Amino acid sequence: MVEQLDFDHVDVGHELCPLRLTLTGEQVARYAHAARLQAGRFMSDDGARREGLPGQIAPGNMSLALFSRLIGQSFPGMRLRHLSATFRVPLQPRQRITVRGVVTEKHVSDQGSFLDCDLVLESEEGERWVTGTARVALPPPCTAASRG
Repeated sequence: MVEQLDFDHVDVGHELCPLRLTLTGEQVARYAHAARLQAGRFMSDDGARREGLPGQIAPGNMSLALFSRLIGQSFPGMRLRHLSATFRVPLQPRQRITVRGVVTEKHVSDQGSFLDCDLVLESEEGERWVTGTARVALPPPCTAASRG
């Protein structure tokens, strides 16, 4: 079970536990099909080559889904308020990737408690393929008064 972090226990500079994975061509094709993005470049190497690419690539929003997964695993119970990405290199299956994040700012307002995070999806060699940012609303800290 993942320990739920509340706003008071997360500091600027807190590194999120990275995701390390290798996407298969089948996973990319299934994601593209579910997202109704059935262009050849997302479905197979042959389809991508017909479009002038060296091989199958993952849809850009699949990188956003990986960022969302990282945030969700790092902050259970949170609400994702903002997510953006800059795509530098097409993500191809069968390559080892790491998805990382770090808390860069903390904000408190009458709207709640928020964390800003910088995100990166990188190759095994550390090349940054996708970068992004997120704003997360965390639940208020559990206090003795709120427990009962």
